[in-house]
Amino acid sequence: MNRDELLRLDNQLCFLLYAASRMIAGLYRPLLDKLGITYPQYLVMLVLWEHGDLSVGEIGTRLHLDSGTLTPLLKRLEKQELIQRSRSLEDERRVMIRLTDTGAAMKASAYSIPETLICNTGMSMAQYRTLKGELGKLFDQLKQVKSCAKEPGNHENL
Repeated sequence: MNRDELLRLDNQLCFLLYAASRMIAGLYRPLLDKLGITYPQYLVMLVLWEHGDLSVGEIGTRLHLDSGTLTPLLKRLEKQELIQRSRSLEDERRVMIRLTDTGAAMKASAYSIPETLICNTGMSMAQYRTLKGELGKLFDQLKQVKSCAKEPGNHENL
């Protein structure tokens, strides 16, 4: 790939991931509107449905979000009576999150979301699994990369 091609928008991995992410978020929107929650709130609910009661820190770790981003989401979910926040009895510094009965019951309504989303992408289940596997590998690699500073013009691996 020559240097000018490196700067083409269509050759930017970040742009393709960004644009695809926005399009997928758009596919989620009408499905989540039926539940009355946003995509980030859906992610919190997924974690709680899977793991049960967790601390704010544990949710943040699983979602790769800091508490400053997570706290407003949790407050809105609590206002909707989907979760309950309380201080840990063992350590008052920790805020524990648990599903309310309403939040737990919402899980039944959410079962159709992943299948509908996959169908709406036009991918087969095999394509979905392959893409998910590749994105998982990329994510794992990115977590391990500290820096890969290249000398200008040194792009033999591209």
